[in-house]
Amino acid sequence: MKIALAQINPTIGAFEETRRRIVGLCDKAKGKGCNLIIFPELCLTGYPPKDLLERHDFIEQAKRTLSRLVDQIGGIGVLLGTITQNKTGIGKPLYNSAVLFHDGKIISVVHKQLLPTYDVFDEARYFKPGPVSEPVDFQGLSLGITICEDIWNEPAFCPQCETYDRDPVDDLCKKGARLIINISSSPFSLGKLTTRENILFGLSDKYGVPVIYCNSVGGQDCLIFDGASLCIFPGRKVAAMAHQFREDMVVVDTKTKEGDVRPLPSCQEEEVANALILALKDYTRRCGIGRVTLGLSGGIDSSLTAVLAVEAMGKENVLGVLMPSAYTSKESLEDATLLAKNLGIQTALLPITPIFESYLDVLSDIFEGLPMNVAEENIQARIRGNLLMAISNKLGPMVLSTGNKSELAVGYCTLYGDMSGGYALISDLPKTLVYKVARFLNENSGAIPRRVFEKPPSAELRPGQTDQDDLPPYEILDPILELYMEQRLSPGEIVEKGFDEKVVYRVVSMVDRNEYKRLQAPLGPKVTVKAFCCGRRYPVAHGYRPV
Repeated sequence: MKIALAQINPTIGAFEETRRRIVGLCDKAKGKGCNLIIFPELCLTGYPPKDLLERHDFIEQAKRTLSRLVDQIGGIGVLLGTITQNKTGIGKPLYNSAVLFHDGKIISVVHKQLLPTYDVFDEARYFKPGPVSEPVDFQGLSLGITICEDIWNEPAFCPQCETYDRDPVDDLCKKGARLIINISSSPFSLGKLTTRENILFGLSDKYGVPVIYCNSVGGQDCLIFDGASLCIFPGRKVAAMAHQFREDMVVVDTKTKEGDVRPLPSCQEEEVANALILALKDYTRRCGIGRVTLGLSGGIDSSLTAVLAVEAMGKENVLGVLMPSAYTSKESLEDATLLAKNLGIQTALLPITPIFESYLDVLSDIFEGLPMNVAEENIQARIRGNLLMAISNKLGPMVLSTGNKSELAVGYCTLYGDMSGGYALISDLPKTLVYKVARFLNENSGAIPRRVFEKPPSAELRPGQTDQDDLPPYEILDPILELYMEQRLSPGEIVEKGFDEKVVYRVVSMVDRNEYKRLQAPLGPKVTVKAFCCGRRYPVAHGYRPV
């Protein structure tokens, strides 16, 4: 049997647009002689639709769109993900379902059994778990149809996975399924591709059957879906592999065990860059945003953000704003200017010293006799944030904030200042990863001046300031943050790994004290295991002190 894996990039709730895309791909697959075409989890509605699932009109549109597709498509079997209604009157009103139809007839409807509620997932809020399913016969082949989490229940292949009291794959194979199909909307994070492959290879070898995995692709708010759909056979044979981070359709022949195999990114840095470019491109497109603006400081964070923005939006749609103060070095201004020239983007020069001086004049009475401190530093950051937002309001481009994950973690950022913006593109990149991704991109473009990589990072809000006046070196800070936030180790356990006790407790205290800032930050794309924008839910006011 020839099977097409169609990883599409659906916009949530854009039912007609998605319908046309599905029809077009079905025609393309028929032209390649395919018997069956497979689409991702909830591709008809887009994923995750969140509380749109509580709207009856949204549910009705999904139902009508499915009906049109069943009536319209002939000559090929279609398996796709959508919502269906729970008519038992018990439990949640909807199922997360896979629908198989052919020549105007629905052959089978399979419901997702394992509903994740960890990390970024909240499926039990909307869906009823499906009953134990049966294999489905299609043109003489017994299909075991599963949906995303249904295969994430194998501790032997994925020790960090959740464990459930049922195993859909085991049930289906014991009942005679000869091909396991998993339709998925699995968000990207670093290392996720390897984890998925380990699960799929393990299942294929354990049960002696081929496994097809069809994943969604695209950026949706904080989430990035990376595609990389594949078909594997026992013995770890990859028979088909779709592109990562772009729409694609690959075809596999289950008889010859051969199919289309696309290349994957060459390294982690390329993977992250591709993910962020896709995230920004889809966020702006879906929100109707045609241009972006950002502050160019001459530092690594704004430089990387500008490079990624140009890749995603085109140089004609990026405005860089240089906002020097009395503390801005000549070198930083030169580096920001050269970066903009290398990228070919429009710039505006808005010195902030006169505005800053007017603030100090207005505040002189209430600040009288007090030394300059972080208050004056934050005023400068807020002036810059206000200028960027004014440009956005007047001219229309969305502001990209340029803070990284290390800064957000410890509160080394200013509310209503450098945190201003509509999208925080690198907010889930630790500072050390910012440098790595920037170096990777610079190998080809050379857009970022060499001096940006060499000089000490600085907010330049006071004379001679560097980040390491206020923070541990990023080579020490970032591993501590990963151990505390992503691996959830206690401060004591982190110290046991060889880190200085005072540094560890100071960093942990800074993370915990600054939760209130992060709750007010613009959303940004998730690339690590645990991102601030989604999946990490900590109280702001609490009395817990980790030890």
